Amino acid sequence: MTKRAEPGVKVKSPLTELENEVMQAVWDAAPCTVETVYEAVARNRDIKETSVRTLLRRLEQKGYLRHEEEGRAYVYRAVGTASDSRSLAAHAVRQIIDRFCRGSVEELVSGMVDARVLSKGEMDRLEEFVRSRKLKKEGK
Repeated sequence: MTKRAEPGVKVKSPLTELENEVMQAVWDAAPCTVETVYEAVARNRDIKETSVRTLLRRLEQKGYLRHEEEGRAYVYRAVGTASDSRSLAAHAVRQIIDRFCRGSVEELVSGMVDARVLSKGEMDRLEEFVRSRKLKKEGK
């Protein structure tokens, strides 16, 4: 069985689909104002600027963003980079593993295989990825 995340390690709350869109807008335009984020998100969604403000505040509370005041405007920056999104996904999966799979990565993956979430091609690529990482770790 896989070891659980260490106690005391703060895992950020996972992002919703809309929060992820907001983060993408911030990564693309950083540093940026509420208006900049609103314009980017509103291209694909029917959303109000006040909702974007609320989302930015929530993302800041979750630890994904920080802001500085420039005059009367807040200017937002991401705490991490867009490449950190892979790390964010890993943290979200870790929470799923801890909550629903009793901390077992094997239980998660076997459940995904049994439920046919992973195709044969995906399983083959994952197997090759794990094999190459194992060899690299062993120094071969």
